[in-house]
Amino acid sequence: MSKRFFTLLVFCFIFSISQAQDLPLANGKKYTLGDIKVTGTVSYNEQTVIAYTGLKKGDELYIPGDRLSKVLKKLWDLDLFSDISFYITNVEGNVADLELEIQEVPQLAEVRIQGIDKKREKEELIKENKLQSGVKVTENLITTTKNYIENKYKKEGYFNSKVVVNTIPVEDTTATNKVNMVVNVDQGEKVKIDEIEFTGNERLSDGKLKRKMKNTKEKNFFRFWKRSKFIRSDYKEDKQAVIDKYKESGFRDARIVSDTLIKKDDENIALRLNIEEGNKYYIGDIEFLGNTVYTDEQLKRAFGIKKGDTYNGVLLDKRIDDQTKPDAESLTNLYQNNGYLFSNIDLVETDVYNDTIDFEIRIVEGKEAYFNKIRVSGNDKTKDHVIYRELRTKPGEKYSKQKVISTVRELGQLGYFDPEQLEPKFIDPNPNTGTLDLEYQVVESGASKIELQGGYGGGGFIGTVGLSFNNFSIAGLLDKEAYKPLPMGDGQTLSLRAQASTYYQTYSLSFIEPWLGGKKPVSLSTSFSYTRQFLFNYQERKADKSRSFDILGVNVGLAERLSNPDPYITVSHSLGFQRYNLNNYNTGLFTFGDGHSNNFTYTLGLTRDNTYFNPVFPNGGSQFKITAKFTPPYSLWNGVDYDNLGEQREFQLENENGNLIDYDGNRVTPENAVPDQGKIDQEKYKWLEFYKVKFNGTWYTTLANFGKSQNLVLRTHAEYGFLGAYSNSRGIPPFERFFLGGDGLGSYSLDGRETIQLRGYPNQSLIPLDRNSLSQASNEDGAVIYNKYSLELRYPITLKPSASIYALTFLEGGASYDNFRDFNPFQLNRSAGAGIRIFMPAFGLLGIDFGYGFDPVPGESSPNGWETHFIIGQQF
Repeated sequence: MSKRFFTLLVFCFIFSISQAQDLPLANGKKYTLGDIKVTGTVSYNEQTVIAYTGLKKGDELYIPGDRLSKVLKKLWDLDLFSDISFYITNVEGNVADLELEIQEVPQLAEVRIQGIDKKREKEELIKENKLQSGVKVTENLITTTKNYIENKYKKEGYFNSKVVVNTIPVEDTTATNKVNMVVNVDQGEKVKIDEIEFTGNERLSDGKLKRKMKNTKEKNFFRFWKRSKFIRSDYKEDKQAVIDKYKESGFRDARIVSDTLIKKDDENIALRLNIEEGNKYYIGDIEFLGNTVYTDEQLKRAFGIKKGDTYNGVLLDKRIDDQTKPDAESLTNLYQNNGYLFSNIDLVETDVYNDTIDFEIRIVEGKEAYFNKIRVSGNDKTKDHVIYRELRTKPGEKYSKQKVISTVRELGQLGYFDPEQLEPKFIDPNPNTGTLDLEYQVVESGASKIELQGGYGGGGFIGTVGLSFNNFSIAGLLDKEAYKPLPMGDGQTLSLRAQASTYYQTYSLSFIEPWLGGKKPVSLSTSFSYTRQFLFNYQERKADKSRSFDILGVNVGLAERLSNPDPYITVSHSLGFQRYNLNNYNTGLFTFGDGHSNNFTYTLGLTRDNTYFNPVFPNGGSQFKITAKFTPPYSLWNGVDYDNLGEQREFQLENENGNLIDYDGNRVTPENAVPDQGKIDQEKYKWLEFYKVKFNGTWYTTLANFGKSQNLVLRTHAEYGFLGAYSNSRGIPPFERFFLGGDGLGSYSLDGRETIQLRGYPNQSLIPLDRNSLSQASNEDGAVIYNKYSLELRYPITLKPSASIYALTFLEGGASYDNFRDFNPFQLNRSAGAGIRIFMPAFGLLGIDFGYGFDPVPGESSPNGWETHFIIGQQF
């Protein structure tokens, strides 16, 4: 027996019980029921339908009568039929034969949406209205589809949108009782707000009130960044924003008495809001009731509002409990960060006299809460211990809202999970026992990246291949079952990169273990790199492979995240060594073509990072980093007089006859001897000697919130760098220098230079002029001092796990110098522009910037103008 047939029989049984009494309607006459026949368009079995009616041959009933009326009502209530009628087909004596004609509601075959060009938009409308094949096409479905689409476009500013839904029977004879649906959408023109008028406002100007309406704006030729479309939901929020502006200014009783929408034409409307401002109020006495954990004085300091202040209803609510900022300074957070999850704080007005309001802050502290069980769900690849070691909340500890927020931040910055979907969930919070369970729900995202680049430049094709496994497991290398396709889940990072062209190759390998030993957040990092470059003839476009320059680099570092005085601070130490070997390789960088240089360094770093929550698009917090890089001060103990290095080293050898000889054994005289500068520099740079100090700070500030994850964020950034020497006689080596300008990507170089981004100018173009020639081209050594400032306004387009996209505009300024004598932090190369960033887990960060340089590059006289910069793998 089919489920549908069984359901009909049940209805039939219930219906037959309810037919205990039949009454005539109008001039109804009593008949004995003869044959019953079902006709029309119906897919049900005839006997099934008859059984459902409860009518059977031999029944006595009135025609028309109450019983037949109830049968019709029951059939209509099924919402399966478009037409239902009873007919008497034959009467013999008092026996009447009946025909039940039914037209079943048609099923949907296909949907066609007209008036919309985008295929994806059509598919979304079909999905949102559940217009899948086989659905019953009722009048209700047609009406709700029409209303939904019209309202959807009205919310987007198409106030005159119209939708017409038609159904067309399918001509195919095999498709019984099916129809095609045609949805004609006429979006119409977007309705613009031509005018916003306020009446009744005397204390606050029209301009102040209009500025509070963030999403409802008048048409203005000069305001192109915000459209003046009318959206009812936004308008409702903006009306509340107007009232909040009054409350912030002391007008507690302000209200919008009426608001009117006036249709000027099909494309323009006007809004008129009538304001009743009321009186301005001030804060009177504030009394705390029910507090035992904190004293009145402690609560007053935390509350931050005192007697005599202008009444600010918005601020009062935020100081009690700020719902817009999870880590806000509020009384609720004060209690919840100290274990009082179940506390309740109410602000009550106790007296209003003249222009003053007295308040009571009534506190129910409740029981201290403790974490019972801490769980994590949703991690399939990442092993539990990698997540649990990042948790700031522990079973048995006192509840702290701040620790929950910090944990969400730490998990989001791992890069293994989608930070927009990280959600802490409280389970079974019990105010009687003071316990709760906590579950962190995570959604894993791709943690590995691939870099594939190719291009033509520098004399030939340049290709790059890079792989970065950011959730690697070195312990799984020997486990065959762990290769899916590689061992993953232990939170380690393994990176490999290779780059090659016709005249150079460079290879690098690095590994990071973020929790060395597994007990403390001590990170071990190791890296190895090797580069070989052949001397390249740019005129003949050939590389001479008999003349080469090799660089071998090794680096080992340890970094520890501190718990005191601040859990966001990391201290790092690293040792690095680079070996530079030249084989018949003469360039302007060195005065010796054969020889070597060694660079052994120690770097100390101090970092503080409390940004939240998405590392791709932080909404708040700050980052500070200061590093100091040192080489040993060899000149203090090696006994070399670098001021007279040429005389000491070139003429110190004498043969048995007392003649001066050079390094090659040739006899020379002091009068005509010229020191070999190459051999002098070989001695001078055999072991590099310098120190380098760098600082950078970044602040993220949310300026406006337009919904979930739709934050307008200002990134403020400043950085400085200084390269110095221990000995003036030895000087600063032509290594490790700063090259300012351009996209900031780490371009290929032999001398350990640092490239600093300053958009709107060519790459590495903002270096000081050579004092002797006043030519930038003659200065290949870069700068020893630089400073840079940046303001960047960011807005997210989407922050989905598959791809995070945000747009930005920027203002930047910076400069570089040869010495402190020329240093001027306010004499900057300025630029402005806009760009876009796309972050995909598999490929990292991609982007493009268009920047305009307002100042000339050194050596030029006119502004640099427009530059286009492509960003690949840059920091966020």
